[in-house]
Amino acid sequence: MEDRQATGGATTKVRVNGTPAEATLSTTTGGCPELRWHCAGATAERSLSLEADVLGAVASGKEVVVRAFVADDAARPPPCAKAGGKRRRREYVFEMADGEGAAAAWGGTLRGCLDSFGRPKRLFVLINPYGGKRRASKIYEAEIKPLLEAAGVEVTMQETRYRGHAREVASSLDLARYDGIVCVSGDGVLVELVNGILQRSDWEEAIKMPIGVVPAGTGNGMAKSLLHAASETCSVSDAVFAIIRGHKQALDVCTIAQGEKIVFSVLSTTWGLVADVDIESEKYRWMGSARFDFYALVRIMNLRRYRGSVHFVPAPGYEAYGDPVKQSETPIVEQNGESRVCSYQGPRAEFQGSDWRSIDGPFVGVCVYNVPWAAENAMAAPEAKFSDGYMDAVILKDCPKADLLALLLKMSDGSYVKSPHVTYLKVKSFRLSPGQLVEDPKRGGIVDVDGEVVARGEGTYGMNQDQYLMAYGPSVQLTVHQGLATVYRPK
Repeated sequence: MEDRQATGGATTKVRVNGTPAEATLSTTTGGCPELRWHCAGATAERSLSLEADVLGAVASGKEVVVRAFVADDAARPPPCAKAGGKRRRREYVFEMADGEGAAAAWGGTLRGCLDSFGRPKRLFVLINPYGGKRRASKIYEAEIKPLLEAAGVEVTMQETRYRGHAREVASSLDLARYDGIVCVSGDGVLVELVNGILQRSDWEEAIKMPIGVVPAGTGNGMAKSLLHAASETCSVSDAVFAIIRGHKQALDVCTIAQGEKIVFSVLSTTWGLVADVDIESEKYRWMGSARFDFYALVRIMNLRRYRGSVHFVPAPGYEAYGDPVKQSETPIVEQNGESRVCSYQGPRAEFQGSDWRSIDGPFVGVCVYNVPWAAENAMAAPEAKFSDGYMDAVILKDCPKADLLALLLKMSDGSYVKSPHVTYLKVKSFRLSPGQLVEDPKRGGIVDVDGEVVARGEGTYGMNQDQYLMAYGPSVQLTVHQGLATVYRPK
């Protein structure tokens, strides 16, 4: 931090929200920039960390208005102690005893300090008005817009009108006009956004654009993962403040391929129980996130098992999982990038035949995760990291219904993975070969990538509603590109 002699840490007489006080603005090198004041007759000194508490500041006449986002009215000891409890937006009006010149100097110093943090100044905001309980537009007006305005962020807002719209927008958006993109939705808009960016001819630069995620949908797995990692609550206001502060996090991107058909994932690929619950519970969307718990119970009581197999290259420390694959059975990892060279085709993955392991079905479910939380109340992959270059696989074979119910109750803290019925491992590459229902060989299952169906077998729910990207039955290959994307995160 640059030493700003205009303030020098000197004490200045002010009135704070009408109360006489003495205030100090400290922005010196090596310290935690902060604004401190002591009101007449008060026993405790108050403070605001410029980096952790302040949204913005503006000088007008003899006054400096400091807009903050604080938990406890800033009544905490310096330096930079973290406040607890729910944060809310507040304004502190500092009336300078030395007049307009002092106010202008303070305002300039505050703005200069805030600018030095590298915060975004121009954001493109995408809102899904149809997600969750259809409240995203109201959430934006009531909670998001006021915070961004208080921080002085210039916003361009657009609502999505149909499935795939965010992908179209991202594929042609003039990114040079913005410092970041914000998704106000569940996880669906984020996924479409990443896929749209990777379709661009300038994808190598475009994918560097930071993406912010505000939880306003049903699942909210990415927002929960990012906020939980910083011990923050999964709330709209905390997510927006994280975006305003501008701290960034690299994020792995998974490529799901079947021949020349490709889709990109940042959350999960599921087949079996979890996919069935995710997709078939759509009919209960009016229930909000409770639809997942309700329909999970329905599916457990009427449990399905699927034939099939999985092949994988284990991460270091997980080599003992599964069975060795014979050389003649070694999956071929396709080398992407030879066709449609104008867009991203996935990472080049080369593994020796001896690297591969396999597990045969039947399976209750197979899931591959990129982040810890699949939804706000489901820590599906407790060991998952945002940019470790691995995917976290969860494989569930035979499991009594009573034990499966117990596992469901333990998903809130991730402890379900300790069950002997669950195989949990990290993998470098993964190949899913989905099969038919054990109970009904004419019926297939659903392959679900980030909440969207990419392949659907005969006899499944909604079979005739849409065209699907991939065929059900042929193998689906998953590879990961470490740290390809960038997201905003709490510090």
